[in-house]
Amino acid sequence: MKQGKEKSILAGDPLIYVSAIEKVDGKPQERNKPGATAIVQTSSRQFLARAAYNAKSQVAARVWSLHEDEPVDHALIKRRVQAAVQLRADALNSADPQALIQLIDGDKDGLPGLLVHSYGGTDGYLVCQFNAGGVDLWKVAIVQALLKATGCRNVYERCDQLIRKGEGLLVAPGALAGDEPPQRLMVRQGGKLLPMDIRTGFTYPR
Repeated sequence: MKQGKEKSILAGDPLIYVSAIEKVDGKPQERNKPGATAIVQTSSRQFLARAAYNAKSQVAARVWSLHEDEPVDHALIKRRVQAAVQLRADALNSADPQALIQLIDGDKDGLPGLLVHSYGGTDGYLVCQFNAGGVDLWKVAIVQALLKATGCRNVYERCDQLIRKGEGLLVAPGALAGDEPPQRLMVRQGGKLLPMDIRTGFTYPR
């Protein structure tokens, strides 16, 4: 990174923009793979972080960890998914089964770019958005961890076309495990039941 640009990372900002990067080393096939794990160093070549690098995005890298001894692997993904689900377990268990409950909130849960909502509890659906290269690259591991942590067998990928294209990612919504949600479900929002397609977030006019 450019000199002085490490301050925001050390202060807790997980996003590294193109303008903060001095140079990128590595094999072309790795540098061009959205979400490849990169070692982030200060201008004096000191370890700063491990991050998901994406040459196709204005957010060039998203920090996974500031700890040099913490590798980015299946175990890290599993830990973070489990921790996020556990954090919201009480809210999930006490929630109206017709409400959309957020289970994972990206950067806040150490899974930058990942949003997961639950509908209908263990018999319902998990709706995931992989809005960054790093979590997209670890999609299979994330889904496996979600299935185990929640007991819900239906996982659907929702795609925001603008975001995915901006990250250089394919736009291909669909079921990642189990069944796809029906096109129209009643979802409780602010005390009201509204007809919604949870696959897209579209609320039908009443």
